[in-house]
Amino acid sequence: MKKIAIVLIVALLAGALSAFALAEADKPFAGTELIVFNWGDYINPEVLTMFEEQTGMRVTYLTFTQNEDMMAKLEAGAGVYDVVFPSEYIVERLIKEDQLEELNLDNIPNLANVVESLRDPSYDPGNIYSVPYMWGTLGILYNTDMVDEPITSWRALFDERYKGSIFMMNSMRDTIGLGLKTLGYSMNTRDPQELREACDLLVQQKQDGLVSGNFVDETKDKMVAGEAALAVIYSGDALYAMEKNDKLAYVIPDEGSNIWVDSMCIPKGSEHKEAAEYFINFMCDPEIARMNMEYIYYSSPIRQVVEGLSEEELASTAMNPTDEMIARCEFFHDTSDVKELYESIWMEIRMAR
Repeated sequence: MKKIAIVLIVALLAGALSAFALAEADKPFAGTELIVFNWGDYINPEVLTMFEEQTGMRVTYLTFTQNEDMMAKLEAGAGVYDVVFPSEYIVERLIKEDQLEELNLDNIPNLANVVESLRDPSYDPGNIYSVPYMWGTLGILYNTDMVDEPITSWRALFDERYKGSIFMMNSMRDTIGLGLKTLGYSMNTRDPQELREACDLLVQQKQDGLVSGNFVDETKDKMVAGEAALAVIYSGDALYAMEKNDKLAYVIPDEGSNIWVDSMCIPKGSEHKEAAEYFINFMCDPEIARMNMEYIYYSSPIRQVVEGLSEEELASTAMNPTDEMIARCEFFHDTSDVKELYESIWMEIRMAR
């Protein structure tokens, strides 16, 4: 009986070890620490937990608030990060500067889930270096109880009626870009005269006391609390705020705006390239993409998620802008060839009193 018991125990142990071996085989990157550098409030924490449980990897999650801050840290710590989430014009710049790894798309089969319009983009033909994560627009969030009429133009941000009740954005490209659009120019201009006119407009806005503050992440909660009449904001933050305060409305101004795409990329020198590709593929799973969209309120590029949008979501300008609205918008492109000009203008705007 003892011998039989020993044989059974050995068999059970062998079976358990075999099952454990199979489980470990399903987790080829178990024990890997993946360093992810993303925007603040830009991923569902439950998704990270699911990823760690399913893969055995450990995610160290770091955040930034502006593309330019991300660029500076990336340049200062090459090889530190495994996945970063830059916007389209920064992807373009990183490609030019040879700071990104080419993706092995065989490891990212879920790229096939991305809607056709966001694949093979002009800033990264063939998705050689980037995979779309989220997209949206830049616009104005306004409190319908605090304005005299529906807002339709960037000009509202320069209207004396809203003195001291306007939140601008603490972002160089967005702020200068909307100034350019207000004047009828491209957000990607390199023309010094056009940039000077936009600078003068935005400096005068501050000198006239129209601006109450410059924020990014804080804007949505401040608008929910009714602290200003108008705010420059990203579409997802607008959706979040409108859900919490039914007096708020979002508009893509008639002059046009920026349509942006934040993508997932692997910085040059990452020590965990295949694991990073596994993470990117995981983020493009329809279930995971839907979880992220519902948590952060931005528009998903994943086809199955788009096809599953509710009637309310489809009717939302912030979630689902019309083709006509999109036609008025433009992608930001890399302007690093005039970087010093943009930075000097931004400094002048920031220092204006």
